[in-house]
Amino acid sequence: MTIDKGTDVNLARATWRKSSYSQGNGACIEVADGVPSLVPVRDSKDTARAALVFPSAAWSAFVAAASESGTQP
Repeated sequence: MTIDKGTDVNLARATWRKSSYSQGNGACIEVADGVPSLVPVRDSKDTARAALVFPSAAWSAFVAAASESGTQP
C-alpha cells in the first residue's frame, strides 16, 4: 500500500485490534498498532479490502472531535 509522499506501508504482518467501543453488531473498525507515526484502519467485516492509513496526528484529532461530539470511533 502506498500513501502520500511515496511512503510504503506493508500491513501484511500487522496486528489488528477492534475498536474498544465495538458493540459486537458487525459495524466495527479495526486499527493496527506498531506502524510508526501512522494509524491504519480497516473494516472488520471486509478485512481483505485495503486499509485507510492516517497520520497519527490526524487520527488523534478525529478521535478527540468524535469524543467531544459524543460519538466514539
